[in-house]
Amino acid sequence: MKKLFILPLCLLALTACTEGKKAAEERAQHERDSLMQVIDEKETELNDIMGSINEIQEGFRLINEAEGRITVANGNPEAASTRGVIRENMEFIQQTMQQNRDKIAQLKQRLKTTTVNVEKLTKTIENLQKQLDEQNSRVQELEAQLAEKDVQIAEQGEQISQLNENVTDLKNENQQKQETIQAQDKDLHSAWFVFGTKAELKEQKILQKGDVLKNGDFNKDYFTKIDTRIDKEIKLYSKSAEILTNHPAGSYILERDAKKQYTLKITNPDKFWSTSKYLVIQVK
Repeated sequence: MKKLFILPLCLLALTACTEGKKAAEERAQHERDSLMQVIDEKETELNDIMGSINEIQEGFRLINEAEGRITVANGNPEAASTRGVIRENMEFIQQTMQQNRDKIAQLKQRLKTTTVNVEKLTKTIENLQKQLDEQNSRVQELEAQLAEKDVQIAEQGEQISQLNENVTDLKNENQQKQETIQAQDKDLHSAWFVFGTKAELKEQKILQKGDVLKNGDFNKDYFTKIDTRIDKEIKLYSKSAEILTNHPAGSYILERDAKKQYTLKITNPDKFWSTSKYLVIQVK
């Protein structure tokens, strides 16, 4: 009877022990789950922070490359294509720097709530801010250099424009001088001749009372203008020819052709025209 009473007590104690062990295991599992959640959250936060830092560093690298392209292009800033490259890269630098400013500001804000190593993150952000400030100084200096270049190019453009105007004026002036010289030269070597019968010459007042070109009222339009350097032969279409104006002997000859008609050949133009620029020949 006594044994029957002890057995239920043992079973009750065993059951209570099993339930206590199960509750302890459940508490331990809950603690492990909570700890893993904290670890996962820290890892996610750390990954986000590192991702932002890497993006900022990549931005710095891209800005440095763009600065290099501008420096190379700045060697020949006059070309339109080069100015386009400089403008595009400057716009890219400004956009990328603004993106880095925003990301660094976000990291600073995150310092207030992060559970990651605050001291280390603070130092990293300070280094990023320092790089940004240095890069900003370089970009400002580069912008100042480009602005100075623009002023120089504008001044050079004005100088070139003025030079072009001066060259054009000089060309026009030289052209006018050349035309004047040519006209003067042509006048210098111009002469006038006429041949006609005695009656024709009298009618044009070229021959008056036996004198040739006595007055200035003769018909100048009746004469033919020639270039003494070129025109050295005058066909007279007559078997009778007499030169009425005074021209040095030995500077010309009168030759007959197959039809016995005369041709005046001027053998020494300078000498022939030295006494008169007008030649009058009477023919029949």
